[in-house]
Amino acid sequence: MEPATGTLPETHPAAKDLSSTEVKVHFNHGFAFYGKGQFAQAQDALLQVLQLQPGHAHALHLLGVIAAHTENYSEAVELIGKAVAINPSNALAHNNLGAALEKLQQARAAIDSYDRAITLKPDYAEAYYNRGNALGALKLAPAAVESYKQAIRLQPGFVVAHINCGVALASLRQLTSAMACYDQAIALSPDSAEAHNNRGNALSELNQPDAALKSLHRAIALKPDFSDAHNNLGRALGALQQAQAALESFDQAIALKPDFADAFNNRGLALWGLDRMEAAIESYEQAIVLQPNFSEAYNNRGNALRALGKLEAAINSFDQAIALRPDYFEAYSNRGNALIELGQFRAALESYEKAIEFSADYFEAYSNRGNALTKLGQLRAAVESYDKAIEIKPGYAEAHYNRGIALGELKQALPAIASYEKAIALKDDYVAAHWNQALCLLQAGDLERGWQKYEWRWQVEGMRKAVRSFAEPAWFGKETLQGKTILLHAEQGLGDTLQFCRYAKLVSDSGARVILEVQEPLVKLMSGLDGVAELVAGGKPRSAFDYHCPLLSLPLALGTRLNNIPASQAYLTSPAGKTAQWSIRLGAKTRPRVGLVWSGRATHKNDHNRSFLLSALLPFLPVEFQYISLQKELHDEDRETLRRHPHILHFEEDIDEFTDTAALCALVDVIVTVDTSVAHLAGALGRPVWIALPFNPDWRWLLERDDSPWYPSAKLYRQEVAEVWDPVFKKIGAHLRRFFAL
Repeated sequence: MEPATGTLPETHPAAKDLSSTEVKVHFNHGFAFYGKGQFAQAQDALLQVLQLQPGHAHALHLLGVIAAHTENYSEAVELIGKAVAINPSNALAHNNLGAALEKLQQARAAIDSYDRAITLKPDYAEAYYNRGNALGALKLAPAAVESYKQAIRLQPGFVVAHINCGVALASLRQLTSAMACYDQAIALSPDSAEAHNNRGNALSELNQPDAALKSLHRAIALKPDFSDAHNNLGRALGALQQAQAALESFDQAIALKPDFADAFNNRGLALWGLDRMEAAIESYEQAIVLQPNFSEAYNNRGNALRALGKLEAAINSFDQAIALRPDYFEAYSNRGNALIELGQFRAALESYEKAIEFSADYFEAYSNRGNALTKLGQLRAAVESYDKAIEIKPGYAEAHYNRGIALGELKQALPAIASYEKAIALKDDYVAAHWNQALCLLQAGDLERGWQKYEWRWQVEGMRKAVRSFAEPAWFGKETLQGKTILLHAEQGLGDTLQFCRYAKLVSDSGARVILEVQEPLVKLMSGLDGVAELVAGGKPRSAFDYHCPLLSLPLALGTRLNNIPASQAYLTSPAGKTAQWSIRLGAKTRPRVGLVWSGRATHKNDHNRSFLLSALLPFLPVEFQYISLQKELHDEDRETLRRHPHILHFEEDIDEFTDTAALCALVDVIVTVDTSVAHLAGALGRPVWIALPFNPDWRWLLERDDSPWYPSAKLYRQEVAEVWDPVFKKIGAHLRRFFAL
């Protein structure tokens, strides 16, 4: 607001139209009181002017300026508006009217007033500066920059114009130019805390965190109560992953300014970094209380709620962010992530596409869109979406990783391996990429590299709990085992233990005494396993040992390749007594017997792909055979199917342990099963086992081939189209007739 200080001289424009000495005296008194900040006395003097001369434009103008100083902006607009109506040629009044209008958030009307001031006074630097502020409020940054630049051309030492020009340029992502503005402001005024603060922000955006911290610390040193600088320092510290220090800066900003909504929002981000999710949510909610239209706080709260598994509440928070800001593409993408976790893949896809609609170069949304398409089985479209993300940001490791997953699902193992390699090149500690690359390498038959990469499993979130800590060293094939005792211990599922317990004999043949630790349900079955000197259940007492090795690290330690897999016809046997019991239970054999397993453990992450309902298989099975269910667990729908088909024998309540299942495997002619532990049991027993595999099978079944180097007695039946089982069932039915020569 102008004027600011001083008394009104005789030559002041306001002095020329004073109608009397008394009016002049009152006005000069009012102006003098205003200059001293004595606004009440100034108002009294000026009101006396208006009593004597009601249309006194300059008294009205100055009263309006005083009203603005006391934050009564509506009265300021009314008074200054009257002044310019009386004297429309006063550029100063038009400028001050614009400033009052801007305070009332009437930016467009303010710009009109600044334009009138500039028309009357083309060299009016402050009007250009104020006009730039109003244009910035309307998010018309390019026009704001030009207005600030004109102010600077007219008044090169206009420090705050340099600063605000930098702010406008920063909003346009012209950060180098913004830095030049801040540097010029500092050159003109080295102790400008505002300039150092904004310079620090620009340096943060330019990914120069150390220099940013230096500028922000300088701003705070110059102005310790500068809440904005403390807030910005917290943001810079957060970018450096210094969450605790960032939190302290945000707390300081809030202590200085308790209603600082942005600091509460940023504080939530710091608490997130400290894994204090509940506290983060509270901080976001405080930001929302202070600023109910704070869309970013709603978005951040949604992310924290999602991290806590409160998915419905998270989606509601994202929806509130979007309602406040309909083009909020990040919120749409985050909303899609929550919908993915809820299994609402179609809705998630729509949310990602909305994000892309509002930001065509939003690479994260393209990658997330690919995730939704992958979940929907639209794998080729998913790869195209990942390719678009990579086109926008070639260094986006997550998109390369996700692309690898989609290609793997398409059974394109080698391109998938290459995608994982690119992700790892960009992010060498990318655990999931190393792990999935290992699975692809093994599936492709590259066992040498596959086993090496397979050791990354211990870094995978879900596998860390299986890590065993021993005082004794791990053995990976380098040290001699002659005369030593080694503990081989199970680590994953029952099927994995059944498959890899075969290595006990190879380790024993190297001169070691082998202790084998397995899951409790397998102890009786493995009691006669060749090469095992001591068999124990997990958690039970065992003898001392010199080395230890997880079962699935043995192929690496022993150099297993496709051509030297230890694949004897049978390495487990069904206990004779148990087989005899079940033989009596089944009775005399009058027809060929077929064992059936159609579903695995429901909690398995891939069970929806590998399992099916018994009712889907039955129409394809020849009626001439006797069918025996080897299922231990039954779904309600399968139980009802068995009730309707009493000719299928099932022993759900009587299969107590794996020796029961082994006995039944020994008493049937062939086992037809999905990829579950029974497939490994049958293979380990050397029984004919036909395994129905999904389109993209587990790594151990490799690709394309219909036999298994792990189990000579196995025959593989693969889906040719994902989720389409009928051709597999038809082939199995035909082969059953051929197998029994019917």
